[in-house]
Amino acid sequence: MLTQEVLLTMTNVSKSFPGVKALDGANLTVKSHSVHALMGENGAGKSTLLKCLFGIYAKDEGEILFLGKPVNFKTSKEALENGISMVHQELNLVRQRSVMDNLWLGRYPLKGIFVDHTKMYHDTKAIFDELDIAIDPKEKVANLSVSQMQMIEIAKAFSYNAKIVIMDEPTSSLSEKEVDHLFKIIQTLKDRGCGIIYISHKMDEIFKICDEVTVLRDGKWINTVPVEEATMDGIVAMMVGRELTQRFPPKTNQPKEVILQVEHLTAKNQPSIQDVSFELRKGEILGIAGLVGAKRTDIVETIFGVREQKNGTVKLHGKIMKNRTALESINNGFALVTEERRSTGIYANLNIEFNSLISNMKSYISKWGLLSNKKMSSDTQWVIDAMNVKTPSHKTNIGSLSGGNQQKVVIGRWLLTQPEILMLDEPTRGIDVGAKFEIYQLIMQLAQKDKGIIMISSEMPELLGVTDRILVMSNGKVAGIVETSKTSQQEILQLAAKYL
Repeated sequence: MLTQEVLLTMTNVSKSFPGVKALDGANLTVKSHSVHALMGENGAGKSTLLKCLFGIYAKDEGEILFLGKPVNFKTSKEALENGISMVHQELNLVRQRSVMDNLWLGRYPLKGIFVDHTKMYHDTKAIFDELDIAIDPKEKVANLSVSQMQMIEIAKAFSYNAKIVIMDEPTSSLSEKEVDHLFKIIQTLKDRGCGIIYISHKMDEIFKICDEVTVLRDGKWINTVPVEEATMDGIVAMMVGRELTQRFPPKTNQPKEVILQVEHLTAKNQPSIQDVSFELRKGEILGIAGLVGAKRTDIVETIFGVREQKNGTVKLHGKIMKNRTALESINNGFALVTEERRSTGIYANLNIEFNSLISNMKSYISKWGLLSNKKMSSDTQWVIDAMNVKTPSHKTNIGSLSGGNQQKVVIGRWLLTQPEILMLDEPTRGIDVGAKFEIYQLIMQLAQKDKGIIMISSEMPELLGVTDRILVMSNGKVAGIVETSKTSQQEILQLAAKYL
């Protein structure tokens, strides 16, 4: 039996921002050799609590004990040097530099006054070998997939020999195989005596790898329970403060006539999609499934004009659409909610109003060529109300909101353009169960209003619970299109492996 010591105790931690109390007496206790899940809805204060620990925010009240001593880190560098490491949900890598540069940034090994590139390469390789990561340390980060970048973030945390490792939604961009790999790394850290703080909205992961669960709601500590004594319904009830009886809203949309025809679509720069054909009906939700690397995102990017088209046609109402740029696509009635919220979805340093209205600016220009502040303000309020965004005001920086609230603003922005075709790439990535349900309801309501919806998702239950049909991609090709009500998870996975 392992002897577990208490590594970290956070007691009565409070933190306020202008107009909102993000934390109100929150508590967290983490032991060695354990994985501690931190759960709560978006905006419950999970990330704020950990940022107070990691030196990104200064707490207003409360006490933090690490290894038995009071600590109050002023910077994340100080936290790292003292043995607390964090893998962020939004990737923070320098894309134009090599993998090993990113791993040792700010602490390069030196030979005299010069950087010792040989040592840096071997040290990186040793960590990658230990964690079974097959990435060339000299590769440029910009050439890697999102899941590979996630692995580098995890290796970076590992390289600090941290006693506490914080993982914020680490599996949100990983395939099933990569998730299994991550769980092996977590087990390695656990065996070393680390305490892992694990934030995830995926309940099955919590029950698979965590030892204890702490639930926050509205910035307050609700409870801490051992996982073996917890139930899924019990955790959800603690998170949302009510019983959540269903995961998906009832299917009420009625697909009608064909609105979009995609024929033999092939992207210019290979490897990418080849000869993709499908139809989308009015009021239909079409899911796109496939393994990581199946080129699901390439379909919507090619339709939207951000990826160059080589062959094929896209017809809306029987008329050929030449979407060469995103602006042309918007004018033609298309909208795209991207997967990477931080890098391609939001303007993090600008306010909610700007982020809500940016795709629809032409509609706010008056006949005198001036912007209508009144219309802009009312449309921003519509986004906040319709999407149920938790924010103190229109002028709050979107970067200070939780991930789920940022996502709601992005979806609201596109709805203001009144698109006929709404394409959603991983729309519920990093979002809690309560907010997911709200987004599913929104998708269903849009389908009832005869919009055509294409939804890419890595979560099989989500595809089976929300869509009408599922297009399965395998290695850039369409492996099959199935009726959701008549298919199974097994059939979809078999199709996904068809051209591997």
